[in-house]
Amino acid sequence: MRVAIIQSVYVPWKGFFDMLNRCDVYVIYDSSEYSKGHWHNRNRIKRAAGSPWITIPVKTSGRLGQSIDDVEVSGAWAEKHWTLLTESYHNTRFFAAESKELKSTFEAVSSERYLSVINATFLRFIAARLGLKTRIVVDREFTFGGERTDRLVQICSALGATRYLSGPAAKTYLNEDLFTEAKISVEWMSYGRYATYPQPHGEFEHGVSVIDTLFCCGHEATAAMIAGK
Repeated sequence: MRVAIIQSVYVPWKGFFDMLNRCDVYVIYDSSEYSKGHWHNRNRIKRAAGSPWITIPVKTSGRLGQSIDDVEVSGAWAEKHWTLLTESYHNTRFFAAESKELKSTFEAVSSERYLSVINATFLRFIAARLGLKTRIVVDREFTFGGERTDRLVQICSALGATRYLSGPAAKTYLNEDLFTEAKISVEWMSYGRYATYPQPHGEFEHGVSVIDTLFCCGHEATAAMIAGK
């Protein structure tokens, strides 16, 4: 049983779904602290002109340690984002095939109050579109406490995990000894050397939302790409 525990990201890049695809369970870790300037409420797309960022406007309480799942949206955003996506990708090969259901997802969350719910909705939709079998749960379903690594170990133990897959950035703080004591092996994610593909608007860029990959390649080729095929 392999588990990943990661904070939610707004329409993340293909590598995020590569990581999910390697796990039996993905835990949305949104009880953790919201970080301004992170990817929680924004991502990048390819555009002919203007900023590549699409950002959900949010309001925070200003208090130290506010959790991601307590962050609220501060204004309209979904229609603007869909307009930018349409302008940027309407000529791509798979825009027509992929846009209908994705547009419906934008419409479904357009009036949602909480950022975490919006992110989870997109994550579940895209994972399903890619045919991923990973079970997606939220961390609030579990009882845990203590320091950062303690909390992760407790969630893994509650799920019966034998392996914990972590992003490479966690090497700076993760206490692997606590996992060893719980008989859980720690594995470090190594993102694949993903294929390039016909992409609009200039030089190829890997670090954009998976929406780019869906519109340019379609869901079947995107699923194959993150599976290393």
